[in-house]
Amino acid sequence: MRLRDCHNFHDFRRMAQHRLPGPIFNYIDGAAEDEVTYRRNTASFEQCDLVPNVLRGVENVDLSVTVMGQKLALPVYCSPTALQRLFHHQGERAVATATGRYGTMFGVSSLGTVSLEEARQLSGGAPACYQFYFHKDRGLNRAMLDRAKAAGIEVMMLTVDSITGGNRERDKRTGFSIPFKLTLGGMLQFALKPAWGINYVTHERFKLPQLDEHVDMGGGAMSISKYFTDLLDPTMNWDDVAQMASEWGGQFCLKGIMSVADAKRAADIGCTGIVLSNHGGRQLDGSRTAFDQLAEIVDAVGDRLDVMIDGGVQRGTHVLKALSLGAKAVGLGRYYLFPLAAAGQAGVERALELMRIELERDMKLMGCTSIAQLSRANLRFRPA
Repeated sequence: MRLRDCHNFHDFRRMAQHRLPGPIFNYIDGAAEDEVTYRRNTASFEQCDLVPNVLRGVENVDLSVTVMGQKLALPVYCSPTALQRLFHHQGERAVATATGRYGTMFGVSSLGTVSLEEARQLSGGAPACYQFYFHKDRGLNRAMLDRAKAAGIEVMMLTVDSITGGNRERDKRTGFSIPFKLTLGGMLQFALKPAWGINYVTHERFKLPQLDEHVDMGGGAMSISKYFTDLLDPTMNWDDVAQMASEWGGQFCLKGIMSVADAKRAADIGCTGIVLSNHGGRQLDGSRTAFDQLAEIVDAVGDRLDVMIDGGVQRGTHVLKALSLGAKAVGLGRYYLFPLAAAGQAGVERALELMRIELERDMKLMGCTSIAQLSRANLRFRPA
């Protein structure tokens, strides 16, 4: 399959599956337990219909938005995700460069495989967020905060739904860990995809630049679940977050908010944004979808902070539905990770270009020339 033959999310997913060893593909594709929430994330958008208007004069469409003080040329951004150089040797370098070309925001993870500083430089001035995990080692937390300030990161994004690792059974079956400590079946999957292995060993050594100076990854065999369970601080509470927001002193966002009560608390302590997210269905299976929670949270706090959303987004129409309900921007995850795995920077750029084209076309078909014209009048929900 060739990149030019990829026209949507599912095409990129198939191309990535063809290229990646099973354990790595399943790390991207998998979710917690029975993966109910993972499936519902996309299905929730299908319960909502768009109501277009016509004859509105839609020759020129402005897709730009301002969110958390950042002007984005598109109403979507590349959410911070871990371990990107496992998927393709370019990793975060590809994503930072691609988002810079499209004038939108990208995120670097605490578990990123390229340094904050390098990713920031490659973005060409595009705004960046740093996805922060709160560790038991408070000295590490302080060092990471200071480093992000020095790197010029515009938005601090504290993940609050991963205080312990989700039960990701696909990873357990393959023995997926960082670095690899595979089951026999997992090793066989790598043997079946030798091109990936050649690519992996002929490029620079895998590392986690944000953590390498501070964290011993278990002698080379720490699983991601073990990282969450052993190194992150389960005592983290609202007082800790309020102090961190005050120390950061800039745009501060909580990722993983799902209830109105927590959204109000985030506003009370001075957060400037929240991301409604269930971590792509990778944490608490059976939890509510972000899209289903969006309207009530926007109604509760949308005048006090910027509300964003991620999870299950595969189409431009999904983005328009979220924006119509009041989201200020929409985060993409697997939508750009599969293209990254399939073709590196070229894949991410093609995915963003397809999203841009879809959004522009769909806005015209909706009779809208700016994101501000989208509203709940554009939507109807069907009974479950």
